[in-house]
Amino acid sequence: MAQYSRLEVAAVMKETGMVPLFFHSDVNIGKKVLKACYDGGARLMEFTARGDFAFEIFGELVKYAQSDLPGMIMGVGSVTDAAAASLYMQLGANFVVTPVFREDIAKVCNRRKVLWSPGCGSLTEIAQAEEMGCEIVKLFPGATYGPGFVKAIKGPQPWTSIMPTGGVSTDADNLKAWFDAGVTCVGMGSKLISKEVIANEDYAGLQDEVRKTLGLIKKIRA
Repeated sequence: MAQYSRLEVAAVMKETGMVPLFFHSDVNIGKKVLKACYDGGARLMEFTARGDFAFEIFGELVKYAQSDLPGMIMGVGSVTDAAAASLYMQLGANFVVTPVFREDIAKVCNRRKVLWSPGCGSLTEIAQAEEMGCEIVKLFPGATYGPGFVKAIKGPQPWTSIMPTGGVSTDADNLKAWFDAGVTCVGMGSKLISKEVIANEDYAGLQDEVRKTLGLIKKIRA
């Protein structure tokens, strides 16, 4: 079961400004990536459940986080139906991220007071998600829409909290454009946790990059 309510998770997303995304079929590599992000200051991790037996890996990572990384909030991404969402919540998912807006997922998450962040691509979808209790909307794919879309949405709906995923990098100009447009936080995958990091086992470098990126976000916001 989730250790954190949806309001607690939303607060950490807003506070830190970044949600790292990651998947690997090797649970030991997953633990090293998770620890590097944690030591770098990240307090959220979205495990993108895209591979076979992903739920087994996720369950082990949740246990590791609970025992060794106090305050690390584990969530799951790439969830496409309510059954999968329910399974991951039973394994300890504290938030559920989806590529599309689905009411069935909204209902099972709301029933457990677990934050869910659906992928939306229009003002209508965003409004529908918020009507279903969404705290933070995922803008996906972020690169397709860009910061200009966020700024336009925030005009008529200044209360909307947006997390772009895809098209977000550790580059200062990229981050500044997104946060200046009004995003609440950003989801960052391969631009942060690259294939090179995994291949070279450069977990110290990943830790430094996470710390640097979080510091940059804090500076931009200030």
